[in-house]
Amino acid sequence: MKDADRWISAFLDAQAAELGAARNTLLAYGRDLKDFAGWLAHRGLGFDRAARTDVEAYLVGCEAEGLSRATRARRLSSIRQIYRFAYEEGWRGDNPAIQITGPGRAKRLPKVLSVEEVETLLDAARKSGRGDFDRLRNICLMELLYATGMRVSELVGLPVAAARGDPRMLMVRGKGDKERMVPLSPPARTALADWLAARDAAEEAARLKAQIPPGRHLFPARGQAGHMTRQAFHALLKELALAAGIAPAKVTPHVLRHAFATHLLAGGADLRAIQTLLGHADVSTTE
Repeated sequence: MKDADRWISAFLDAQAAELGAARNTLLAYGRDLKDFAGWLAHRGLGFDRAARTDVEAYLVGCEAEGLSRATRARRLSSIRQIYRFAYEEGWRGDNPAIQITGPGRAKRLPKVLSVEEVETLLDAARKSGRGDFDRLRNICLMELLYATGMRVSELVGLPVAAARGDPRMLMVRGKGDKERMVPLSPPARTALADWLAARDAAEEAARLKAQIPPGRHLFPARGQAGHMTRQAFHALLKELALAAGIAPAKVTPHVLRHAFATHLLAGGADLRAIQTLLGHADVSTTE
């Protein structure tokens, strides 16, 4: 397994350095490839000697274990990627997985909230919280998410510097460290200005008491990241759904992202423009 570990480590390092792959993507690659490496090791094989028939046998075994089509497709993709890397590095003269047809993914349309349901959620955000400070933060989070279609990781990690000066657009840093500009609706700009005033006042009061350095994030928190976590926002969204009388299972950050795109499309927006706003690399993802 030492050679397998070396292959996997080098592959993951290259993905991180050259493509800016996200941490969760690297973790998924690592899990998939370690499972395949373990399967090969039980058969006295390694990445260097595995043939197409071995990869196919592994995938058959995954299906026999009851793994979903999506999981099997992801594992095949991981195997293809590491062998493409090995070919480019000169470690192998072929890619044994390149001609294998994957199981495909079940196509499902994303869940979407209606305009009325989103308005009900926004109204719940205006009224929910332990005080004015929480309510201003909640409505800012919700208005920004719905106005821009940001991913939740992009939202909670926004730097406060991006919000200064009553901006009409925000600079968002997305997957692969790529930047894009997203416009703000008038309600989002109002919510942002109100929250920024409350946030800065609270930070100044805390600094006078304890000499706390200014925070770098728009939605600061005491955790290691220095900003509100995705998990905290997810929990908040469930609370707002309950307050709005909507089934919590129906409301997730990604569902709101889909609502943003769907409502734009229904309003006549161009699909390519929506692709840019969402930060999709491929228009087929947007479709």
